[in-house]
Amino acid sequence: MRKVLIAAILAVFCAAPAAAELPVGAKAPAFTTRAALGGEAMAFSLRAALARGPVILYFYPKAFTRGCTLEARQFAEASEAFSAAGATVIGMSADDLETLKRFSTEECRDRFAVGVATPQIVRAYDVALQREGRDTGLTQRVSYVIDRSGRIAFVHSDADYRDHVRLTLSAVRRLAAGD
Repeated sequence: MRKVLIAAILAVFCAAPAAAELPVGAKAPAFTTRAALGGEAMAFSLRAALARGPVILYFYPKAFTRGCTLEARQFAEASEAFSAAGATVIGMSADDLETLKRFSTEECRDRFAVGVATPQIVRAYDVALQREGRDTGLTQRVSYVIDRSGRIAFVHSDADYRDHVRLTLSAVRRLAAGD
């Protein structure tokens, strides 16, 4: 009986994604990647985006899945509020560029770019989704607000997509207000 209980407890912990994202105050790793905006391929550079203002870098597991679609639509609906605060939004997943081209138009509604989260970017931001101790090839759902100096100002890590937009927008507004 005791062995069964221990095995059950271990199964729960091994099935949960590791929450090891970068902490607030850490320097955000610089990167460039292939991305899509409005169905068109483009290059995205974190450094160049930060020159214009704060960046909301949000990782999501897989384009066209229910939660990721609903999250992208929420970011699209809030795009004017993010722009008003001087912020750039970019979604990141391990999907291929062709998938991201479609996703950028159909679900992001041409409002923000979505980029290819290469294995190097996934490692740098510590967002690999693990199941049973193995890398799934997907990313965790983690939203970062990165200030103009390149520091992580806010992190929200939750598999539930519903609070990511509200919380990141609040963090960007605090940055804009100088808090």
